Amino acid sequence: MFQYFLYKAVIAIIHFLGQKRAYAFARFCSDVHFNCSAKDRQAVIKNLQQIMKTKEDVRLEARQVFRNFGNYLVDFFFMYKVDKEFVRENVHIDGLENLTAALERGKGVVVLAAHIGNWEMGAAVLNQLGHPLTAIALPHKDRRVNELFNRQRINHGVTVVPTNSAVRRCIEALRKNGCVAVLGDRDFGSFGEPLPFLGRPTLIPKGAAFFAHRTMAAIVPSFFIPSGDGKYILSFEKAIFTPETSAQNGRDLELGLMKQYAAVIERKVRENPQQWLIFREFGIEYEDLSSNPRVQRGAGSRVAR
Repeated sequence: MFQYFLYKAVIAIIHFLGQKRAYAFARFCSDVHFNCSAKDRQAVIKNLQQIMKTKEDVRLEARQVFRNFGNYLVDFFFMYKVDKEFVRENVHIDGLENLTAALERGKGVVVLAAHIGNWEMGAAVLNQLGHPLTAIALPHKDRRVNELFNRQRINHGVTVVPTNSAVRRCIEALRKNGCVAVLGDRDFGSFGEPLPFLGRPTLIPKGAAFFAHRTMAAIVPSFFIPSGDGKYILSFEKAIFTPETSAQNGRDLELGLMKQYAAVIERKVRENPQQWLIFREFGIEYEDLSSNPRVQRGAGSRVAR
């Protein structure tokens, strides 16, 4: 209940302030979050040290991660401004031909995103380009918070599907040559597969590989990252394809796909470490589950950090 009213209050404040002053307000709130939440602060610092391969003090960089998350929320709640004119004037699009070529196959596209930059806004821009998305909604504990965020998504061309019907609905969308959005950098349950990621064994979500394997859809990694001064870059990486013929069993085939897209996400995170908006130390899910026989089989013996 508290979070719902907090979000409503924040939305009211930032719309009263207007977008430019809302960024200053978000910066203030982000600094409060950074200073008051030792757990989140320490997780981000450890992540950055791992990503940047350093043991030096990265508090300044960590503070910027918090500020970038504040900017992300402002952009999310001002997404009604995302129209064709906004895209034309403020978004540089790189690699659109990769998405176009993948769709020309007629088997749909799994748009692989990550918690980098503003993935929600990227979906709104993709809709303006004529490619509305189907996305799985992980339910929030508070139904009203869930509805608050989903309304924003639905208003910008995202068909939100609940988890209990996600597999069927996503496969249907892909078989109609649609686009299905999947996040690939954090497993929110215990069903991912352990893979090396940023130098640490980490559970990587297998949703993108699962859908690609089931439908032969291409996986196109896509990232929407602020470039400064209210401008953004929407990039589409080269497509990842399921082999048409393979002697591999299903799990091995999906693992092969996962290794390919985990490498793409890893490269993007290393290029933009302050834009990776993760507030939990990555890899701990693997550590928590490393005694699980399935995890041991997937990654071998436990790797100490």
